[in-house]
Amino acid sequence: MVEEKGTISINTENIFPIIKKFLYSDHEIFLRELVSNAVDATQKIKRLAAIGEYKEELGDLKIKISINEKLKTLTVSDSGIGMTADEIKKYINQIAFSGATEFLEKYKDKGEENQIIGNFGLGFYSSFMVADKVDLITKSYQEGSESVQWTCDGSTEFEITSTVKKQRGTDVVLYINEDSEEFLDKARIQGILDKYCKFLPVEVEFDEKVVNNPNPIWTKSPSELKDEDYLAFYKELYPFSEDPLFWIHLNVDYPFNLTGVLYFPKIKNDLELNRNKIQLYSRQVFITDEVKDVVPEFLMLLHGIIDSPDIPLNVSRSYLQSDSNVKKINAHITKKVADKLNELFKKDRKAYEEKFDNIGLFVKYGMISEDKFYDKAQKFALFKNTEGEYTTFDEYREKVTPNQTDKDGNLVYLYTTDAGKQDAFIQSAKKRSYDVLLLDGPIDSHFINMLEQKLEKTSLKRVDADTVDKLVEKDEKIDSVLSDKEKDTVKAVYEKVLNSKNMTVSVESLSPDEMPVTITLPEFMRRMKDMAATGGGGFAMMGQMPDQYSVAVNANHALTKKILDESGEDAKEQLAKQAVDLAKLSQNMLTGSDLTSFIQRSLNIASQ
Repeated sequence: MVEEKGTISINTENIFPIIKKFLYSDHEIFLRELVSNAVDATQKIKRLAAIGEYKEELGDLKIKISINEKLKTLTVSDSGIGMTADEIKKYINQIAFSGATEFLEKYKDKGEENQIIGNFGLGFYSSFMVADKVDLITKSYQEGSESVQWTCDGSTEFEITSTVKKQRGTDVVLYINEDSEEFLDKARIQGILDKYCKFLPVEVEFDEKVVNNPNPIWTKSPSELKDEDYLAFYKELYPFSEDPLFWIHLNVDYPFNLTGVLYFPKIKNDLELNRNKIQLYSRQVFITDEVKDVVPEFLMLLHGIIDSPDIPLNVSRSYLQSDSNVKKINAHITKKVADKLNELFKKDRKAYEEKFDNIGLFVKYGMISEDKFYDKAQKFALFKNTEGEYTTFDEYREKVTPNQTDKDGNLVYLYTTDAGKQDAFIQSAKKRSYDVLLLDGPIDSHFINMLEQKLEKTSLKRVDADTVDKLVEKDEKIDSVLSDKEKDTVKAVYEKVLNSKNMTVSVESLSPDEMPVTITLPEFMRRMKDMAATGGGGFAMMGQMPDQYSVAVNANHALTKKILDESGEDAKEQLAKQAVDLAKLSQNMLTGSDLTSFIQRSLNIASQ
């Protein structure tokens, strides 16, 4: 019989439309909320038993989810503390605020109350996104309690009746509406449970099997765990990924609560595919994998789990809110990562160097984007040269200072972005005993700019940005074997052969063993083009501008003398053209018909 009817106290008639349309962005969230409520109820009875306030047998505490396709119902059952009729009136019927719009305005963006959903009963009311009617059948753990049933059809009207329920706990029965019959499909429900409930702290049973791991490794002490445990958990999270390089176990309880495990994957040069692999949980309930407010941008390349009840969420738990705790957590994670890398570097440098090709991108990204990380990373960031040798920043400065300091006292770091294509220039540098760094990653153009800002009296020049003597200018001068008149003659031949406004010819006194002609793109122009290619904002226009090349003719090369000695203009131009094409070939600028002509000309010269 009906014992009581009433009106849900919300002071507005439109709470349900707001829940359905605005409060939750995804209807599947209802199951997360109902199962989370069941977990809370179960943990409460366990606590009461632990402190002696509940003396009966706890029995089976599994949360059970079932579907009745005939009745079109989905039921979430628990054996938690249950509720009395008075508690239903207090916790379910009173959504106490002056108006729904006002409520959303007040809480949606501020995140002032960490447990806002539970406190206001909104998690439970998300059921009406998918159900025409909801029955709540419950029996309190309190001695002598009677079982009761609360029924609501999605309006503000409800009724409470007495019912028969032998066991302690609560069953929430959803009568699924026509638009939401997908939630009567077992595979659909299994997918939602896998997404949100995979690591809930109470066993969840669906389709006669437990679907979650109640004791994931981040809830345990690091001293209890072995490497195999961390690797097995990684496979559980990312079944098709390679093993991670190493990991960090987070375990903080002051000034905020934070647990989790962050893994360093093999990043190499792939920035985008590795993003959004960190999952955020709150008390083992999955919230989101959009963690950019909690985790610094460069740490988005990591994989793993972060669990914190202290991260403020908006009313629907869909978005993170910015506050002091988020900033503190962000800073703490950055520090933990830097400390871990420094520890690995100190503990076993050789093993660290072997991993650096995989984590170098991550370290550089961090140094570019976070000053505090840069300060720490100077100890463990490594340069790699074309010989495959690794050095710290300090070691490298000490190594190249004697030989790569120019006449003005500035230190010059030479680098290559493609050791294969720029090999001719690398070999020229090596003849001077210069060291060449390998900076061929997707963000190295930004990394190079940052280094020049941070490193005192140091410039970085790509090894093919100029002739080797101009890359590191010394007071030493090489005399020219040509007179000024001969230089003018040679210059005129090359300008005629090139016939290009984008190439400026100069005849220079270089070592006789250098190339007869060197074509280079000045460092500043190449740098801006590289920045434009990697999203350099204001440099984007540079990507559309024509290249302005410098063409250095080696006055002291035997081929230059041979050009002067030729009597006919055609013969002079043929030799000059061959020298220019060789220079273009070394810069990968020779293609199509020009390449075909070069090959044919080379064959003709060889057969003479």
